[in-house]
Amino acid sequence: MATLKSRLQHSITPAALRAYFAEFISTFIYVFAAVGTAMSSRKLSSGMDSEVSCLTAISLASAFALSVAVFIAVNISGGHVNPAVTFGVAIGGRLSFPMAIFYWISQILGSVMACILLKTATIGAKMSLHPIPSEMTGFGAGLLEGVMTFGLVYTVYASSDPRRGGGAINEGTGPILVGLIVGANVLASGPFTGGSMNPAFSFGVAIAEGSFQNQAVYWVGPLIGAGVAAIMYENLMFPYPESTIPDN
Repeated sequence: MATLKSRLQHSITPAALRAYFAEFISTFIYVFAAVGTAMSSRKLSSGMDSEVSCLTAISLASAFALSVAVFIAVNISGGHVNPAVTFGVAIGGRLSFPMAIFYWISQILGSVMACILLKTATIGAKMSLHPIPSEMTGFGAGLLEGVMTFGLVYTVYASSDPRRGGGAINEGTGPILVGLIVGANVLASGPFTGGSMNPAFSFGVAIAEGSFQNQAVYWVGPLIGAGVAAIMYENLMFPYPESTIPDN
C-alpha cells in the first residue's frame, strides 16, 4: 500500500506537472468560451424569445468547448476540467488525493484567469451566469446541481472505462459524450441554477464579479453528486476489476 510520502512524491513528477498544466489550459479554454458566449449572447438579447436563444447558445457553446477541452487533455491528465470530476475520480481510487488537490488548484486558476481576462477585455461587462430565482431555496438549487453532476461524472466513468470495450474516451468518443451531457444539463437547469456542475467555473465568475453569494450551492451539490456517481459506478456497475459487461 502506498505511503503518504510516496503519494506526495508521485504528485510532483514531471508527468504530474504536465497533467496540472494540461488541466489549467483546458479549464481556461472551456471557461473562456462558455462565459464569453453567455456574456456576448446576453449583450445582444432582449425579450423572452431572445432569452431562449441565449440559453441555447450557452448550451451549445458549453457542449462544444468542453468536448474540445476534454479531448486535448485526456491523454495527459484525463481531461477532468472540473474539480467535481476530479473529486469523483479520486473517490473511485483512480487518482491520489494529493494529486487531486493540485488538479483543483490548476482548474481554479484556469477558471479565474479566464474570467478576469474576459472582465478586463470587455471593460467590466456583467457576468451573472448563475442566478438562483427567488422562489428557489439553496437546498433545491444544490440538489439540482448535485443530480446534474452525478450524470456528468457517471458519464465520465462509463465513457472512459476500458472494461466497457477499450475506453471510448481515449478514442475520441468520450469527450463528445461528456460535452453532450453538460449541454443537455445547461438546457435543463439554465433558468434555475445556470447549469454550472463545475465549482471552478462558478468560483472564477465569483472572483471576477466580486460576489460569492450562493457559492456553497456550486460546491456542495456537485461534490456530493460526483462522489455518489463514483461509488455507485465502482461498487454496483463494476464492483470487481475482473468484471465484464454481460453479452446481453
